[in-house]
Amino acid sequence: MKIAVVSPISWRTPPRKYGPWEQVASNIAEGLIESGHDVTLFATRDSITKGKLEYVCPRGYSEDSELDPKVEECLHISHLMEQSSKFDLIHNNFDFLPLTYSGLIKTPMVTTIHGFSSQKILPVYKKYNPIGNYVSISDSNRSLELDYVATVYNGINTGEFTFQAQPKDYLLYFGRIHPDKGTYESIQIAKQSGRKLIISGLIQDQGYFENKIEPYLNEKDVVYVGNSGPVERDKLLGEAVALLHPIGFEEPFGLSVVESMLCGTPVIAFNKGSMPELILDGKTGFLVNSIPEAVESINKIKFIDRKFCREYASEKFSRQKMIEGYLEVYRKVLKAKK
Repeated sequence: MKIAVVSPISWRTPPRKYGPWEQVASNIAEGLIESGHDVTLFATRDSITKGKLEYVCPRGYSEDSELDPKVEECLHISHLMEQSSKFDLIHNNFDFLPLTYSGLIKTPMVTTIHGFSSQKILPVYKKYNPIGNYVSISDSNRSLELDYVATVYNGINTGEFTFQAQPKDYLLYFGRIHPDKGTYESIQIAKQSGRKLIISGLIQDQGYFENKIEPYLNEKDVVYVGNSGPVERDKLLGEAVALLHPIGFEEPFGLSVVESMLCGTPVIAFNKGSMPELILDGKTGFLVNSIPEAVESINKIKFIDRKFCREYASEKFSRQKMIEGYLEVYRKVLKAKK
C-alpha cells in the first residue's frame, strides 16, 4: 500500500522537543514503514524518516520567525495534493486545511482529528463529513455533529522510554506552560503536599509564566528546567514519584500521561476529557477533581505498582497497536471506495 502521511509543519517531524502532532505523525509513518508499507512523509525538509520525504518548507515555522506560517502551510498542502494520484491513500494529521482539497482529488483521505482548537473550525469538518473518513484519538473528543470511522488511540514507541522501578523524591509537571494545562495548580499541589516539583515544558503563555509561575521558582522546591528533549524527558519522567496533570480543559489525549506510565510513573490528573480513557484509577494513577484531592492522592502513590503502569501502557498505547488500528481503518476506507 502506498500511503502519504501528512504532518504539520510548525515543528520538525519528529520534533526536537515540543510538537505533539508532529510526534504522532512520525509514529504513524515509522510504524507503517516497519509494517512493510510504502510511506511518503510530507513534512519539513529537516524531518527524519526511514521512508520517503517530501517537503517545501525548509524547517518548522515555529523554529524560524522568517517563515510566514500561512504561506508555508499553503505550499505544503498544495505540494501534497499535486502528487495525490501517486498514492492509494492519504493520512492527514494536519487539521482541517487538507480537507478543503479533498473533493478535488480521487485519492481517499483519512483525517485524524487531534482536537478542536475552537468550535469555529467545525463547519469545515461538517462540510467534508461525507468524504472525510474521520478518526478520533479518544471517545471523549468526538463531536456529535460528525461521523467517525473509528477511535484510534495515539501510539508510542515504547523503546524510547525506560522503566524506572525506584524513583527519586520529586513530583513532575511536564507539558505546555499554559493555564489549560495546570502548571499553577501543579505548584499548589506540590507545595501543599510538601514535595519538590520539577517543571518542564514550552512556555506558551508568557504572561501566565511571569505572573503565576515565575514567582514560585527557586532552586530548591519548585524548579523550572526548560523545554526538554527526548533524552531529558525519559529521565525526568522515569525518576519522578508521580506526574501531575491537573488540566483545565477537555484534553483530547495526553501524550505525556502515556509516556509517564511507560516509564513506570503513575499520573495524578484532573478527571477531564480523555483522562478516564488513559488512566486506570487506583492502578496507574488517580483521577481527581480538585487540588485537595490531588494532595490526598499523593499519599497513596506508594501503593501503585510501577511495573503494572509500564505493562498497561505498553499493551494499550504502543505504536504497533495504533498501526493495527489504522490499517483496519485504511481497509474499510479502500473497500468502501471500490
